[in-house]
Amino acid sequence: MPIRQGGRRSLRERDFHRWLRTHLPAGQRGLLPLGDDAAALPVGPHRVVLLSSDALVDGVHFVRSTPGRRIGEAAAAVNLSDIAAKGGVPAALLIDLLVPVGTPAAWARSVVRGAESVAARYGCHVVGGDTKPSRTRAVIGTVLGWAASADIPTRGGARPGDVVVTTGWVGHGGAFRSNISRLLRVQPRIREGWVLGPAAHAMTDTSDGIAEGARLLAAASGHRLVLRADQLPLHPRLRRAGAPSARQLEAAFYGGDYELLATVDPAAVPGLVRALHRLHCRLSVVGRVERGRGVWLQRRGPPAPMPRFGWRHFEAR
Repeated sequence: MPIRQGGRRSLRERDFHRWLRTHLPAGQRGLLPLGDDAAALPVGPHRVVLLSSDALVDGVHFVRSTPGRRIGEAAAAVNLSDIAAKGGVPAALLIDLLVPVGTPAAWARSVVRGAESVAARYGCHVVGGDTKPSRTRAVIGTVLGWAASADIPTRGGARPGDVVVTTGWVGHGGAFRSNISRLLRVQPRIREGWVLGPAAHAMTDTSDGIAEGARLLAAASGHRLVLRADQLPLHPRLRRAGAPSARQLEAAFYGGDYELLATVDPAAVPGLVRALHRLHCRLSVVGRVERGRGVWLQRRGPPAPMPRFGWRHFEAR
């Protein structure tokens, strides 16, 4: 149900994306639909530029005592994760700082140094940005990257018969949701995206959790995704003997994982597992694509509609 305040409907991210797709020209003509992980613009017959932007805000993503360098590292990483979700190559990063008057210059420098350290690890650099006075600290990153046009996996390509795969662990965000410093340790799956991108029929990152990522793929593709609770590679801090409990699943689907979630042909899985193993990354089959609608969770017995798990902006818990 939409959130209402004073009788008026308040902002919800997914509803806003739908509005953008119907009211902006790029919503009908873009290489990637508005609301996907990134925007894509053609720059030649076989190359596209990828653009994405993400923000970290004081009181939501970090606290006053969080070191500036850690915030800068996370600001770079969450933006790079969007490029990874399209199988792209990052090229440059912009960092905007919105800070209250009187903010120490050393804090601002440490944010930029942190962002540069992560960007350089993946072959790009901080090339500019902006600074503005604000009542609240916020760090906004904008990343530019490249991709081969034929290899961009959208969110909308899932096909019945595909299997659903994820990189890494499920539930990193839920395992550390009370530890903001650990939540900011994001590892963008850039190299893994290069491997998965050409094979993926649909792909996104799990910044808002695997349940929400699956919802995005299902909605964009017009098919049903079924996740198997017993196949989820739960983060070691969440695992215990037996089938996952409801509390474990809520933590597993909390959000903040920043892994890649994709649908692929089952025949491609063994080769993808071997290729990602060489990158020291696990790849797990966690579900399947069927004809139908929505996201379903299979625990004991037949699948049931996915509970309302996952991070939602403007509905923060």
